[in-house]
Amino acid sequence: MSLTRHYSRVLRELDKPLLVILLFLLGMGLVLAFAASPAVSSSADPFFYVRRQVMFMAAGLVILMVSAAFSLTGVRRMSGLALLGSLILLVLVLAVGQPINGSTRWLHMPGFSLQPSEIFKPAFIVITAWLFSEEDRGAPAPGRLLAIMIYATAAILLTLQPDIGQTALITLVFAAMMWVSGLSWRWTIGLGVAIGAGAAAAINLVPYIQRRVTEFLSGGAGARSQTDIALDAIGSGGLWGVGPGEGRVKHVLPEAHNDYIFAVAGEEFGALAMLLIIALYALLFVRAWTLAMRLNDPFARLATAGLALLFALQALVNIAVNLDLAPSTGMTLPFLSYGGSSMLALAFSAGLMLALTRHRPGAYQPRRQRLVGAAA
Repeated sequence: MSLTRHYSRVLRELDKPLLVILLFLLGMGLVLAFAASPAVSSSADPFFYVRRQVMFMAAGLVILMVSAAFSLTGVRRMSGLALLGSLILLVLVLAVGQPINGSTRWLHMPGFSLQPSEIFKPAFIVITAWLFSEEDRGAPAPGRLLAIMIYATAAILLTLQPDIGQTALITLVFAAMMWVSGLSWRWTIGLGVAIGAGAAAAINLVPYIQRRVTEFLSGGAGARSQTDIALDAIGSGGLWGVGPGEGRVKHVLPEAHNDYIFAVAGEEFGALAMLLIIALYALLFVRAWTLAMRLNDPFARLATAGLALLFALQALVNIAVNLDLAPSTGMTLPFLSYGGSSMLALAFSAGLMLALTRHRPGAYQPRRQRLVGAAA
């Protein structure tokens, strides 16, 4: 089969509603890049970050479409390579990475910085789904034990950075996948206790986390925090916003193009734009989760559900921070925040999700079978 015919078939099989939602988010990300870039650019070019974000988006679209063309076997193999590579990079970043704001999360290269944890997340979800499904199929390898070992290794490496936000995100998605895959109540309760104990230990033993939580609970102890400024930006926007490029609070908001892009959207485009953003993430999750529950292949079903949870929880955490409902985590808003590592990794995640949910012959339960199952 020629490459042209192969991609023509892939395009026909892609879930169009899911693809449209993803492209709409990318489009909104470009609009918000124009809104936030002049406020944070330190160069003579006020659109420095826009140009870089366009470059990242273009590369991301290529990665998304290439990943979407993978077979289920290709999804597993590429995710396995990405998992192995990201684990090596997580070790390397502790050895040679440069600390920024008290954390060592980045590998700096000429013209680009790489955050290995971004690559790890989708790869880990897919490989975890494969290990779980293989064990359920009767494979001799202890899939759940291997997944727990991978998770524990990554959690330790991330905690050493420290990056508790990403650790918590991976933990929540992993716990949800274990529960969806049929975890017994005994294991569910045990896992919940372990997560609670780990969170308590992090708050009490890690100064970085203790400071963030204390500042959040005390409202900054009288200091004007990033979240206070973000709330001012959101409040000044009102229902309709002050207009594109007319925002003023964004000029004093740290990380306006990154962690607090949601607040910039609120200031310039108003509460309706923020509701639209939330609705898009909700639609993305609902559509992906609905497709996952209809898939016949257990691996594809669990991997799609895990990736849907990843997008939803990451968006939820970022929005909660912007609204002063959670401590600052440094987590980006998927497809809307500026960042090369984040954009490329999210494009890879979205491509894998599109590949897993393609409407291949026999991939989905027939409508009559679904109706019978629902009635039963």
